Amino acid sequence: MNTRKRLTGIWLMAMALLSLCAYTAFFVAQMWLNILYAVYLSLAIMQVSALIVYLWGTEKLTFKPLRMLYHLFCASSFLVIPSFVFIFMGLISQYHIKIPESIDARNMPVEKILPGNRTTIYNTGTVYVFFPEYTSAELVTGDRPSKRDDSITWCCGAAFQHTVSLGFSEENVEGDHAVNGAYYESPYTRDAFGAFTFADGKFAFTFDGARDAIKSAADAGGNGFMQFALIDNKKTVMNFDRPRARCYRTIAELNGHLCIIDSVNMLHFDEFLSELDRLGVTNALYMDMGAGWNYSWYRNAQGKVVTLFGLPVPWSHNWIVLRK
Repeated sequence: MNTRKRLTGIWLMAMALLSLCAYTAFFVAQMWLNILYAVYLSLAIMQVSALIVYLWGTEKLTFKPLRMLYHLFCASSFLVIPSFVFIFMGLISQYHIKIPESIDARNMPVEKILPGNRTTIYNTGTVYVFFPEYTSAELVTGDRPSKRDDSITWCCGAAFQHTVSLGFSEENVEGDHAVNGAYYESPYTRDAFGAFTFADGKFAFTFDGARDAIKSAADAGGNGFMQFALIDNKKTVMNFDRPRARCYRTIAELNGHLCIIDSVNMLHFDEFLSELDRLGVTNALYMDMGAGWNYSWYRNAQGKVVTLFGLPVPWSHNWIVLRK
């Protein structure tokens, strides 16, 4: 066996293993995007198939279309390394950073978990409770908010997007939404959606008549978006579970104040809901936390940007921003 053939065999074996690792990482990261799922599965199948043909003996391929297919599978191996790097970053982005500046609230009475004069963070051992310093809340669509904008104290993904697309359109945002007084009606509004709005200097959660609430916020020059309802007037209304452990987030009202609540570590959804119930959260909407969609950061009391989840995928196009 010549050197070139040996190197080809080593390369195909390595790429077959790496493609299987990439597919497994995709599964663990729970990036349930049909297009990407098909790509990673197809890539793994092609690499394994190419390796099997190599071990069987490529000289036995006498049918020309099969030889061409084999060479195509071999060529696709050059996509394995970038796809693995991408999904590995996605998997890493599923894990929440530790926040040493947070206040230990494990034994703190829940009524004491309140905002301070600057951005304040509590750690209950199960969740982080963020009270960003703010005077307004805005839905930003299209261009990603800049960390250089020092008026922003919080930024994270807001509404679902209906399809994975590099291009942006307001119609792709699931649920009716309002952006600084502009109202956008969505063909993808779901019955399980509630609305978060901010207008006339006040925030509100609406679960019956969410569409009217968004329209009213737009008429007042405000902002709003829709997401799955979690808690309505201290009653859990979310009617489905997620079977796997992952990090979760909600935009919520706690002790009469607006906050964002993140799980400290990966946990099951019912554990997250139980902690919200223990804290006495009044109202809450679900926030998407898939890898890439969980991109988020806040500005701490010293004015420094702290990145919570840092994978800024190019097909994420809407965010909730709090400004001081």
